[in-house]
Amino acid sequence: MILADILQWFLIILGAFLTLNAHWLGAHALCPALVARARQRYERAPVRATLVGLAIAIPTLALAIGVGKAVPNPAVKALCVGLGLIAGLLALVGSAGLVERIGHGLPGARDSEQPWRAHLRGGTVLGLAFLMPFLGWFVLLPWTLVSGLGAWALAGRAPARVAPAESAPAQVS
Repeated sequence: MILADILQWFLIILGAFLTLNAHWLGAHALCPALVARARQRYERAPVRATLVGLAIAIPTLALAIGVGKAVPNPAVKALCVGLGLIAGLLALVGSAGLVERIGHGLPGARDSEQPWRAHLRGGTVLGLAFLMPFLGWFVLLPWTLVSGLGAWALAGRAPARVAPAESAPAQVS
């Protein structure tokens, strides 16, 4: 193995690590309430999130692969690939709840000022755990994505909690 091969794999792994963390931080920034509800699902019932994720992922991927192989139309194949990618994106949004859970388990001194740091810590720990050969690649990463899909589905079903509107103070002239 030459140096170029080693550098290639190092950069692929580094790119995947940074991309996962970017998705998790982006999910926290764009939909913090959904990620917080997903975190609650991980805290209360991680097995249920995994089972719901399996119930969604297996038929979705089977449908996408089956239709993609059966229909020779490139547009249909593109739609099937898109369906798989959307499921993956939703799994990353849901797994941001797991990242938040891990990050809050590792408190930092500046978390009150910069709450995103907890997500970065959680994402770093989870991403580094994925690097473990075989167990990280074939058990932890798929479980995280499947349970993330389930956590997203369960968190999306939660009723929206609307904060009561504050009354504006009366202006006296």
